[in-house]
Amino acid sequence: LPFSAAANLLPGAEQKVVFITARVHPGETPSSFVCQGIIDFLVSHHPIAKVLRDHLVFKIAPMLNPDGVYLGNYRCSLMGFDLNRHWANPSPWAHPTLHGVKELIIDMYNNPKINLEFYIDIHAHSTMMNGFMYGNIFEDEERFQRQAVFPKLLCQNAEDFSYSSTSFNRDAVKAGTGRRFLGGLLNDTSYCYTLEVSFYSYILGGTASAVPYTEEAYMKLGRNVARTFLDYYRLNSLVEGPLAPTPK
Repeated sequence: LPFSAAANLLPGAEQKVVFITARVHPGETPSSFVCQGIIDFLVSHHPIAKVLRDHLVFKIAPMLNPDGVYLGNYRCSLMGFDLNRHWANPSPWAHPTLHGVKELIIDMYNNPKINLEFYIDIHAHSTMMNGFMYGNIFEDEERFQRQAVFPKLLCQNAEDFSYSSTSFNRDAVKAGTGRRFLGGLLNDTSYCYTLEVSFYSYILGGTASAVPYTEEAYMKLGRNVARTFLDYYRLNSLVEGPLAPTPK
């Protein structure tokens, strides 16, 4: 890696963790490009990336369904399971990737030195435009309002992200998803989202024209997701020198 270990990676250090997963549905290829944009930015020399590495720990599982991707499946794993419906009780035999990730998340959640603050699962959507998020519904009104902060900030940073398409729900059909299950498991300091991005295009604000997505545009959305954590944690003043634009 092009940087030395930050203080938050030293043994015994307290950590704020952002956990990101992608490609649980193998046909949703845009999710891999968004995830690649996040990873490439975080390991870059960009001054924002350095500040993020110094203050946050990013855990990224870029492909939750590698066997389904290898086989060219659209939604299922080798065993024929839609993995994004089995988070509640994943089998180490039938759903090994989910089982491993869930065990890791629970271990971190139970570690008093770790604050698991974000879980974001990246998907692609076959009918909606733009990038947008799904969040959870909570009885606690303050928690519900705080959950809206990150997507609102992302909307300011990414021209292709739509807050108006972002929604908060608890549909029964989505009960086994990562976002829904972990939203019920983790405490009120953790925020769990599904990040969706269109297979097709995005509509620029104030216009009616659709801009087709490209691999580069998906990766740009990933970079903007990463840099939004700078705004969320109010770390802007720690960026050294003039604020360079997010790299192309």
